[in-house]
Amino acid sequence: MTRMTRRTVLKAGVAAGAVGALPRFAVAQADNRPSITVAVQQIVNANTLEPLREQSNVGTRLMTSLFECLIEQDLQRELQQIPGLATEWKRIDDRTVELSLRRGVKFHNGDEMTADDVVFSFGAERMFGKAGAPEAKLFTSVIGGETKDLPPEVPAVAKRLWPALERIEAVDKYTVRFINKQPDVTLEGRIARGGSQIISRRAFTEAKSWLEWARSPVGTGPYRVVEFRPDTSLTLAAFDDHWLGRPPIKQIRLVVVPEVASRINGLVSGQYDFACDIPPDQVPEVEKHARYEIAGGLIGNHRLICFDKNHPELKDPRVRLAMCHAIDRQLIVDALWAGRTRVPKGLQWEFYDQMFHADWSVPAYDPNLAKKLLREAGYKGGVIPYRVLNNYYTNQNATAQVLVEMWRAVGLNVEIQMKENWGQIFDRNSPRGVRDWSNSAPFNDPVSSIVNQHGPKGQQQQIGEWTNEEMNKLSVELETSTDRAKRRQMFRRMLEICERDDPGYTVLHQTAVFTGKRKDIEWKPAPSFAMDFRGRNFKLKRA
Repeated sequence: MTRMTRRTVLKAGVAAGAVGALPRFAVAQADNRPSITVAVQQIVNANTLEPLREQSNVGTRLMTSLFECLIEQDLQRELQQIPGLATEWKRIDDRTVELSLRRGVKFHNGDEMTADDVVFSFGAERMFGKAGAPEAKLFTSVIGGETKDLPPEVPAVAKRLWPALERIEAVDKYTVRFINKQPDVTLEGRIARGGSQIISRRAFTEAKSWLEWARSPVGTGPYRVVEFRPDTSLTLAAFDDHWLGRPPIKQIRLVVVPEVASRINGLVSGQYDFACDIPPDQVPEVEKHARYEIAGGLIGNHRLICFDKNHPELKDPRVRLAMCHAIDRQLIVDALWAGRTRVPKGLQWEFYDQMFHADWSVPAYDPNLAKKLLREAGYKGGVIPYRVLNNYYTNQNATAQVLVEMWRAVGLNVEIQMKENWGQIFDRNSPRGVRDWSNSAPFNDPVSSIVNQHGPKGQQQQIGEWTNEEMNKLSVELETSTDRAKRRQMFRRMLEICERDDPGYTVLHQTAVFTGKRKDIEWKPAPSFAMDFRGRNFKLKRA
């Protein structure tokens, strides 16, 4: 007897001319892929899914499921640059990179991705806005109305990510060139970073408004948007025409569960398959259940405290430096993080390679020096406001309380002000003093972090919180210089300015991310906020 397989059935059907039988056969096949639910503290900050509007830690978690870049970061290793929607790339000169597009890539609407979509993705209509359009301060409550006009936050982000992009050329249907106005050794990194994802030109153009687009965008990722309920849930479905093949999960549902205890309880009761952002002190609570475990560790992100130097009590840099020296960072790591993270060497990462300064350090914990600096600055105990969100960052509230006590111990009068959202954090209608933040390095060069976040187009300066003339000049030079030794010296000086001479921020510790999950799911966390649910990183273990 002939063994009946899918191949023999298909062969027999073709031989018999039974064309009509094939769809019935396909429909009869059950989709046995699992559906999963992921509990998160928040899905996005701006209530949109557009990468250029949602530049946040929480938004990064889902973007790799929806969108892809021409050059990808290897989420299963150390974020090295690997082929993505481009199969290869080469330098034409110091200002130009040419990329060969992967053929046969489909968007969620069924269209093939071509050079036309790439050019549009980096064009004025989607990214940079109309000439002369006003730039916005980040994290306002405006997310776009019923027109196709870009919210001003979008071109503000675009100009920060691509400060000197001249144009994108379509050489042919499957070849593009990125041409910069000036030399830039970091072009490949910019192409690979969040905000440089490729979208469907037709889908964007056909959307009735920018907001409609931003809540149901069309990319090339392994999953597509089914339903987005802001502040509540996001449902994604497998995109079976993905160029890497059928995704391993039928449906992914992210649900907003603000309280840590509720996320953990939902996990161990079977309501959720993943529970994100588990504080270190709650790791044992998950691990005591035999069917669940914790995955995660250090990622390419640092937690910071930022200063508004316009506040009367913070105008003197010695007061800000005193606040830096009053912090016992190692105590925070040991007491609040159970030693699961570390105090880094300032706002930099080892994967900067030759640009990394191994002999640099954060300001040492020195209460006596802090008191001396305050006396020299003539600080008289005036109130310094400290705006805090309710555990947006893991251990945020506990860290804030510890910091206030450390500052109080040296004579600083810092007052916590709880806020509900980022708009309130940045609001200028009342005095701003100190706030929490975190910075990532989207690629392996300092321009991706210290310039991107604290330079002339960075968030601190966009919101009028901090500026420094020398820092701004160095930022421009660092972005344009091709002299690697000189660039290394410039970066050193920028660290000195931002962390010692005129503190704009101070680094607390490296960020560690811990996710509770079912043990029967084989899944590896990335050294990033991103959650990777592609086929190579998700598998159900056999019982």
